[in-house]
Amino acid sequence: MVATKPRVAVVGAGVAGLTAAHRLCAAGGERFEVTVVEAGARAGGRVLTSEFAGHRVEMGATWVQGVDGSPVYALARDAGALACGKDLPPYERMDGFPGRVLTVAEGGEEVDADRVASPIEELYRGMMEAARAGEAGGGGGVEEYLSRGLRAFQAARPGGGKELEEVEDALLAMHINRERADTSADDLGDLDLATEGEYRDFPGEHVTIPAGYSRVVDHLVAALPPDTVRLGLRLRRLDWSETPLRLHFDDGATAISADHVILTVSLGVLKASLGKDAHAAGGIAFDPPLPQFKREAVARLGFGVVNKMFMELEAVPAARPEGDRGGGGEHPLAASAPPEFPFLHMAFRGHVSEIPWWMRGTESICPVHAGSSVALAWFAGREAEHLESLPDDEVIRGVHSTLDSFLPAPSRWRVKRIKRSGWATDQLFLGSYTYVPVGSSGEDLDRMAEPLPRRLDADVDVARAPPPRVLFAGEATHRTHYSTTHAAYLSGVREAERLLQHYA
Repeated sequence: MVATKPRVAVVGAGVAGLTAAHRLCAAGGERFEVTVVEAGARAGGRVLTSEFAGHRVEMGATWVQGVDGSPVYALARDAGALACGKDLPPYERMDGFPGRVLTVAEGGEEVDADRVASPIEELYRGMMEAARAGEAGGGGGVEEYLSRGLRAFQAARPGGGKELEEVEDALLAMHINRERADTSADDLGDLDLATEGEYRDFPGEHVTIPAGYSRVVDHLVAALPPDTVRLGLRLRRLDWSETPLRLHFDDGATAISADHVILTVSLGVLKASLGKDAHAAGGIAFDPPLPQFKREAVARLGFGVVNKMFMELEAVPAARPEGDRGGGGEHPLAASAPPEFPFLHMAFRGHVSEIPWWMRGTESICPVHAGSSVALAWFAGREAEHLESLPDDEVIRGVHSTLDSFLPAPSRWRVKRIKRSGWATDQLFLGSYTYVPVGSSGEDLDRMAEPLPRRLDADVDVARAPPPRVLFAGEATHRTHYSTTHAAYLSGVREAERLLQHYA
């Protein structure tokens, strides 16, 4: 029998879990006994603000995807995280998106911005805007769709030639690398074109948070009653066949009972829970096992890896030509102010063997803001996973080989140190965020959101429906905002409201 005061265990202290707990505590008053159990040593989940070379950087969630009507932006405002004071360190994209970039082809040849680079960028952006407006037509994967568009563009353009087409192909591949990082899909041929038409951002500009995304998390934690969040409790088995449910944890921690569980673990952890030995794979053993409809949705959806690599850069003089003694004066670079690192977009063509394969998976190396000595590169898929396995010195050598190809003399850029994320090997997440591959659909995202036990008849009398024992929240459970903190927030609110309505 359900206790007078229903016990709700929220699994995961990321944005979804904290939002659900906050809504239950605020709207429910003393009606619920809420506990948030978090496997890690900190709250935040895939939100993690850090410091590097005097800059505030985001190792996980970075953007607020649209500010008009955005609950996450409003939450950041309420947390005081949007204020730009003199005491704040510089932060990522504090000056917005760069207005002008330097696009270079492998080997060091600058690509004409107006005649070559901009038309291909406009083609790519226009096609992706059409896809997200549901106007792309046809099915299949996004990469085939973009490739068809480029071939049509090249066929309709007067002139051209093989060399120009090779550069255009490399430019499209560069934008595909960007789309891979935006979506987490390793292969855009796997990214479902039709479902792109369901994804939505909020209106308005995309912005970063001056005081850091973690300030939003801290604000949510501070709003909860003391000791609501319990750290270091990694869920390993969930017995949900009857009420009360039993949650069993790692390292012999005392099991707890609850009338309802709101599960906000990543899709990566749920995927690891499908195998015969969920514990060894990093997942959760469900008793009874998850029903078939839920298992199939978990299996069909994609959960990719996206990693960020920050680099502290310095310009060093290029070697003098042999026999050049410089006339007794200083090298020009040493005598002038250090140059600013450009917003470098890289069109890889496979010409320079010294560039490692994993560097070819990034679109760009760009300062985190204009004039900064800290640059950022994004990696997705197999390149992002491989990057996690490499020692710093090997990574730095790979970056140097790439910079030497794309930015040859008179100046050479060197990396002093790096800082990078590692979401694939983090056992608490096993990846970054969700995408919808070919063979899946938005209906799978809806299935992810369904509570257990499942209501067999949609028309059943709500008063007689079985109470929801296991509820699901997180970015992988929202049909239109998946992969974002908006989805995490909105899904947390949704599941809290589900319980509030149940007890209304």
